[in-house]
Amino acid sequence: MRVLLYGSELSAATAAAALAWVGHQVQWLPHSDAPWSALSQVGWLHSEPQLMAHLEQGLAEGTLQVIEQLKDAAIPEVVWLALSPEQRSSASVLVEDPLLADQQGIVLINNSTFPVGDTERLHALLGAQHTSVALPDTLEEGRAWDSFTRPARRLLGCDNATGEQVTRELLRAFNRRSEVFQCMPRRAAELTKLAINGMLATRISYMNEIAGLADTLGVDVEHVRQGMGADSRIGFEYLYPGCGFGGPNFSRDLMRLADVQLQSGRYSALLEQVMDINEQKKETLFRKLWAHFAGEIAGKTVAIWGAAFKPGTARIDHAPVLTLLEALWAQGVKVQLHDPAAVPALHALVGERDDLRTYTHDPYQACEGADVLMLVTEWKTYWNPDWHRLGSLLNAKLVLDGRNIYDPEFVASCGLMYRGIGRRADPKTL
Repeated sequence: MRVLLYGSELSAATAAAALAWVGHQVQWLPHSDAPWSALSQVGWLHSEPQLMAHLEQGLAEGTLQVIEQLKDAAIPEVVWLALSPEQRSSASVLVEDPLLADQQGIVLINNSTFPVGDTERLHALLGAQHTSVALPDTLEEGRAWDSFTRPARRLLGCDNATGEQVTRELLRAFNRRSEVFQCMPRRAAELTKLAINGMLATRISYMNEIAGLADTLGVDVEHVRQGMGADSRIGFEYLYPGCGFGGPNFSRDLMRLADVQLQSGRYSALLEQVMDINEQKKETLFRKLWAHFAGEIAGKTVAIWGAAFKPGTARIDHAPVLTLLEALWAQGVKVQLHDPAAVPALHALVGERDDLRTYTHDPYQACEGADVLMLVTEWKTYWNPDWHRLGSLLNAKLVLDGRNIYDPEFVASCGLMYRGIGRRADPKTL
């Protein structure tokens, strides 16, 4: 099929690469906010496994063409929108262009996270002679290629047989293992996407509240988590306490869901609480540091492992580390930070600072001369450190684990103090 793909999001790049890979003729029009000359250099695109290689393959084989203006596009059979919420107006401009509006039988696939009902609105602008479907973005950053080409599910919002048929054919190569489409009306698909992330965020925030209570009561939250997860009505997914979640899509979806509630005349006290709890949890490690030193933290040096909002990505959008850094710097704390991928994005945001040193290769460099180690992002390279080496590097011999990935008793047996989220252990004295 001839596909015109518009956008510069991760979902746009992944769809362009994957659709071209299976033989579709894809013309990709990046948004003017991030043209290909700039987009091709960003860290998050290169850090996504397999993605850049497949983009280059499509460009080399001619199944993928990057264009700079809509007038350069051939008449498409499918228009695929993958834009950020802030780019809604650009979607409207595109679908009203005569190149599309004057044609017949184009299928508009809205892969963007816009307000509920926007697919119908765009369809009205494009014209009744065309068809539209809502295909909400369900990619997972850090494994975008796999989640697009081997999806567990796809939400497909369509109100006629033509849109469903064309979408199924377009994505047929990625739907052969089992039936992955969940078909429903367009508005239902748009709301379902937001509702799913709202539920996941609620589970995380609830577990973080329980972890705070466990801290107060002197209970190891891991026992509570295991007991809750073993209940078949609950399960273990998204039941891990931590120092807050981030990411561009997850955070935006929550705010979008809250906006939908307000625009519908309904105030969601639950969503407000979920978001408030998450913002508070981003300061958890700072509060533990403050408590340990009784507020005397000015001049201390903290080593931080991890800046990306999740392992496998170079992005720091709404990442917990940003809130943590602001709190530390406000109290005169120096930071030595290691991350294998997100350091360029961090420097692009905060610039060069005297109270920030960064490292990308050896994590232990960040610990040299530091008082405390804070684990913020659970990259695999951090899971099994040399604890005796860390003990010799950290002046205060304190580990603050923001993801509960370490065994508290084992860390304590190596002579370090351990403080996690609802977990703690101190070295044993004989």
